[in-house]
Amino acid sequence: MRVSIYTELEARKKKGQKSFAVLIDPDKVNPALLDEIIDRSVAAHVDYFLVGGSLVISNHLDACIQQLKQNCNIPVLLFPGGPSQVSKYADALLYLSLISGRNPELLIGQHVVSAPFVKQSGLEIMPTGYIVIDGGAPTTVSYISNAAPIPADKNDIAMCTAMAGEMLGMKLIYMDAGSGAKRPISESMIKTVADQIAAPLIIGGGITNPENAYLNCKAGANVIVVGNAIEKDVSLIKQMSDAVHSVPVKV
Repeated sequence: MRVSIYTELEARKKKGQKSFAVLIDPDKVNPALLDEIIDRSVAAHVDYFLVGGSLVISNHLDACIQQLKQNCNIPVLLFPGGPSQVSKYADALLYLSLISGRNPELLIGQHVVSAPFVKQSGLEIMPTGYIVIDGGAPTTVSYISNAAPIPADKNDIAMCTAMAGEMLGMKLIYMDAGSGAKRPISESMIKTVADQIAAPLIIGGGITNPENAYLNCKAGANVIVVGNAIEKDVSLIKQMSDAVHSVPVKV
């Protein structure tokens, strides 16, 4: 029986092992492209697939996940933008609460609506404090959430938000600059947050090159998520994965 993904993430954090996740938006891939992403991800030892998006307007979610599961053993985590983005074919669900915003629908409202279906899905549920950071450009997540992101230079606000999320019982903290961000989250903000929480820290948005990924890991990120850059250039999968996995492990 497979160890739970959260237990695995927690163990990897304790050892200082960094993880790399490829984010797949079902609206932006076709079966042929997905096959290429799978092949490159297996070869590059990608740790996780995240599947979802702020808007998933196609009905390809289940088919996308089934194709991933049928062709590799890389765990699939749902990264939902709404209650409709739940699939029993995945391995786990990042049950996101937008703790950086003040929109009650994304703090708890949509969770109430989705709870019965999520409960019946059989998925591993991972409560995740989701924090949106200003990446220098309006993003879909900011528009859909109707919530202002935390300013990029307000490390203390990000830190206190993450601490509050952890104390409220969130098992993971996910800081995201959003798809299409002009800049990644700063290393200083990542370090400030990572130094004050015990929960695994996921970082995404605006990471466009291996150096960004490596430096974010060195600053304290436990999982690096890249989607938009890979959509533009799938060859980045290996480069990003190599960079993340090259971070020295604690002895």
